[in-house]
Amino acid sequence: FKMCPGRVISKLLCSGEKEVNLAVQSAKAAFKIWSQMSGMERSRVLLEAARIIREQREEIATLETINNGKSIFEARVDIDISWQCLEYYAGLAGSLAGEHIQLPGGSFGYTRREPLGVCVGIGAWNYPFQIACWKSAPALACGNAMVFKPSPFTPISVVRLAEIFTEAGVPKGLFNVVQGGVATGQFLCHHPDVAKISFTGSVPTGIKIMEMAAKGIKPVTLELGGKSPLIIFSDCALENAVNGALMANFLTQGEVCCNGTRVFVERKILDVFTKEVVKRTQKIKIGDPLLEDTRMGALINRPHLDRVQGFIKQAKEQGAEVLCGGDLYVPDDPKLKNGYYMQPCVLGNCTDDMTCVKEEIFGPVMSILPFDTEEEVVERANTTKFGLAGGVFTRDIQKAHRVVAALKAGMCFINNYNISPVELPFGGYKASGFGRENGRAAIEYYSQLKTVCVEMGDVESVF
Repeated sequence: FKMCPGRVISKLLCSGEKEVNLAVQSAKAAFKIWSQMSGMERSRVLLEAARIIREQREEIATLETINNGKSIFEARVDIDISWQCLEYYAGLAGSLAGEHIQLPGGSFGYTRREPLGVCVGIGAWNYPFQIACWKSAPALACGNAMVFKPSPFTPISVVRLAEIFTEAGVPKGLFNVVQGGVATGQFLCHHPDVAKISFTGSVPTGIKIMEMAAKGIKPVTLELGGKSPLIIFSDCALENAVNGALMANFLTQGEVCCNGTRVFVERKILDVFTKEVVKRTQKIKIGDPLLEDTRMGALINRPHLDRVQGFIKQAKEQGAEVLCGGDLYVPDDPKLKNGYYMQPCVLGNCTDDMTCVKEEIFGPVMSILPFDTEEEVVERANTTKFGLAGGVFTRDIQKAHRVVAALKAGMCFINNYNISPVELPFGGYKASGFGRENGRAAIEYYSQLKTVCVEMGDVESVF
C-alpha cells in the first residue's frame, strides 16, 4: 500500500444473503467446538492472538492509517489498546462462573453463565480494528462466535484481525468477516441464527437495528453518537485544561463519538483559555498520516468533509465566530493534493441554540461557550439528547465529583479526556445508546444466566 488520499486502494464485493448465511452457518459450526472448550483453553488462544497483534503492531498500524486516514501516531495507540483488550478478556475467560445457593432441607440451586451463540458485530469507520477487538474479545472469551461487518469505508484491517484469530488457533469460522453496507447489515440482523447484535455508529442506524432486532427478540448493544460537554472551571490547571480540550476535540480528525465538543469555560478565564487553545490548535501538524510528526490526517471521505464544512458555514450564519481554522487544507506534497484535509476549527461566540452546539459534527470543530455558575453549567451540559461522555477540569476535587455525579452521561473524565482503558466500561445514556463495552460489564452482554434448582428430598405436591 502507498498513502494516496482520494484514491481507491481496494475493491471488495458486498456480501449478499447467500454469503451472510454461509458466514453465520460457519460461525454456528465453530461455536459448537469453541463453546465446549474451557475458559482456560479459550484464554490461551486469545493470548496468542494478542501476542501476534503486539508483534505486528507497526504493520497493522500502517494498514489502519491507510484504511482510515488517522495519523500513524494514533493508529499505534489503537493497536496497543486492541491487544490489551484481548489480553484483558483472556484473563477473565478462565474465571467466568455462576453461583451456588443453599436451599432448605439440603436442596440447592446454582447458576451457569452460558454463551449466547453467534453474535453479530457491526463496526464504525473511525476505529475499525479497535472496535472489532472491543466487540470480539468479550464475545469470544464468553464462548460465542462472531460475524463482523466493518464499515464499507474501512473494510481492510478487520480482515487482518480474522487472519490473526485463525493463526492463533480459533476454530475455523469462529470469527467471520462479511463486507457491505445497509443490505448486508439487514441480512445479519434478520438472520434467525444470530443471537445478539452489537452496533457502533449513528443514532438513525441504531434505531433501525433495534427495530430489526426486535422482530427476532435479539438483545442489542448500541454505542451511538454524542455531543459531550467539557467543563473548564477557573480553578483548573490551565495548561492541563487546554491539553484536555485538544484531546477532546481533535483526535482522529475529530471523528470520535465521545468527543467533548461543547467546551464550557468559566467566564473568568474565557479569554486566556480561548487564546491558548487557538494558539495550540494553529500549531497542529496536518498532512501525510504516515509521517511521524503528523498529528492530524485526512477525514474519511469527500461527502463527510463537505458535511463538516457545511456545519461551519451554518455556524457562521447563526452568529458564531471562527477563531481559527475551518478551511480546506492542501498539503505541499503533490501526492496528497486530492486528500480530504481541513484545518482544525475553533468556534467562539457560541450559544446553546446553535446547530453546531446541538448536533454531532464528527469533525475537528470545537465550540466554546462561557458560563458563570456551577449550577448553570450542569443544567446546560445536560440539555442534550445525547449522553455518552462528559469532562470536568478543576483543582477542587469535591466539585469535580459533585459535577460528574450530576452529569447525565455514561463516561465522565476528571482532569483528563478520551482515556479509554479496557478495564473500564464504555457506553452511554439516552440517545447515545445502551449496553457496555469493555470492563467486566461487557461479560453481561455476551452471556446469559441459566438457573438450576436441585431438590434433594421428595417433591411435595399441592394436588
